[in-house]
Amino acid sequence: MLKFEHVGKKYANGFEAVKDINFEVESGEILVLIGPSGCGKTTTMKMINRLIPNTSGKIYIHGKDISKENPDTLRKNIGYVIQQIGLFPHYTIEENVGLIPQLKGWDAGKKKERVLEMLRLVGLDPDVFAKRYPKQLSGGQQQRVGVARALAGDPEVVLMDEPFGALDPITREQLQDELLKLQKEVKKTIVFVTHDMEEALKLGDKIAILKDGELVQFDSPEQILSQPANEFVEGFIGKNRIYQNPEYIPVTDVMRDNPSTSYPDRTPGKALAFMRQRKTDTLLVGDESNHLLGIVSAYDLAAKMEGIRTIEEIMTWPTIVLQDTATARDALSLITQAPHGVIPVTTADGTIAGIVTRSSLLTAFAAKWVGEEEETL
Repeated sequence: MLKFEHVGKKYANGFEAVKDINFEVESGEILVLIGPSGCGKTTTMKMINRLIPNTSGKIYIHGKDISKENPDTLRKNIGYVIQQIGLFPHYTIEENVGLIPQLKGWDAGKKKERVLEMLRLVGLDPDVFAKRYPKQLSGGQQQRVGVARALAGDPEVVLMDEPFGALDPITREQLQDELLKLQKEVKKTIVFVTHDMEEALKLGDKIAILKDGELVQFDSPEQILSQPANEFVEGFIGKNRIYQNPEYIPVTDVMRDNPSTSYPDRTPGKALAFMRQRKTDTLLVGDESNHLLGIVSAYDLAAKMEGIRTIEEIMTWPTIVLQDTATARDALSLITQAPHGVIPVTTADGTIAGIVTRSSLLTAFAAKWVGEEEETL
């Protein structure tokens, strides 16, 4: 729906604000542009409605090259919400919201109906707010009007430049929730600029992380958290934030990849000696190809070793097994239900990849939190 193809912005003095950016956003997705100050995120957004013209590459909306569109027509079909809101102080709320429909030549009845619909959609009762002026509204209410105005002309794309940045944390969180709820109804393609990683992770279907005008990573929030492209992205996200979202952490990051394993024909005496040597109370049993066959506990071995010749006779299939595509959240939610407090991890074909234990989970998370704390000292 929205496509950037080798897009760049170079000024007359030689400064490159944006360098060879490529990405594509599907209809109805929220794209969040984020990065340090001066990284080019606002410039990138403003090139979409040609407030800033790109100097190289092509930008397409629904397959149409925007450089060939009339700028005024283009902007009437692109909603725009900014941090300062930009409401006209001498217009009523109704007049502010109806501005774009009026510029597009809608008849009075259609415009009125659309304004009332948009005010209801953003949670502002038209009977209460339509005839008020911006100064009579709180900051959060004004920003709702800004969103209603951006949507009133039924735009193809909505640009939002740090729209909640000036609001207090509680109001900001409320408006984030309302935007997500609203998006389920209107299904617009939204490009949202922020400097707040929490906001980006909460709102974005796709996140574009920029640095010095370059696109460093373009991905879903899940992929960015679980597979940061490089050290810059990892540092920008923050290790602590990653570990506060275990659903984005691969189980392979919290497992031991050298579990104690044995063939099924091992005698109970040798198996116990091996377990003492490895300081473990469980053995994973595998075949010659290292496919998981079962699990044996030291308790069962000690209790039944006089009556068996091999550990195969008492091994059991683990109650819980995770594939290596699972997440740390899966492991955290299941570890208390796992017999012996261990969860084998296998590949798709059943090959033993590792084992999750209470100890491995604690070690993984504690190491990250302690490391984060030390970095701030």
